Amino acid sequence: MASKVIQAFYDDDDVLMHAVKEVKAAKYHIEEIFCPFPVHGLDKAMGLAPTRIAIASFIYGCIGFVVSIVMMNYIMISDWPQDIGGKPSFSYIQNMPAFVPIMFELTIFFAAHLMVITFYLRSRLWPFKEAENPDVRTTDDHFLMEIEVHNNEKELRELLLNTGALEINISDK
Repeated sequence: MASKVIQAFYDDDDVLMHAVKEVKAAKYHIEEIFCPFPVHGLDKAMGLAPTRIAIASFIYGCIGFVVSIVMMNYIMISDWPQDIGGKPSFSYIQNMPAFVPIMFELTIFFAAHLMVITFYLRSRLWPFKEAENPDVRTTDDHFLMEIEVHNNEKELRELLLNTGALEINISDK
């Protein structure tokens, strides 16, 4: 049997934040919230655990830094040493000040691009994927809160109406 969810629509992010706090205070579990734009503090209000995306970004930056060092050492010292502007070409350490911009740029390049790829994979977003939002208005100007119904439809409906919900629907998940 498919589970039922109650969907409450809001038109203001401040009203939504207040509603989330009231729903959490009433000890209900919020399944999902759909927003047309990021709402600051919503993750903490919902009680979501912090992400580890910053750690991944640091690791990706370190990978880019190592790749830049290996690449420059191979290209400029081992494979094809050249005398450019009188700089010695037999030591990486002596040439390092000239390589700093390249190390910086590749660190940022790897961190940024691998972060985007990680975000898309983690979010299960790929080309031609069907949208998962239950209502088209959540991409324009409405916020939607979904709570699973466990024979408490009447109490949930009253609570959500008291929080300022504009519209309440019940649907199968």
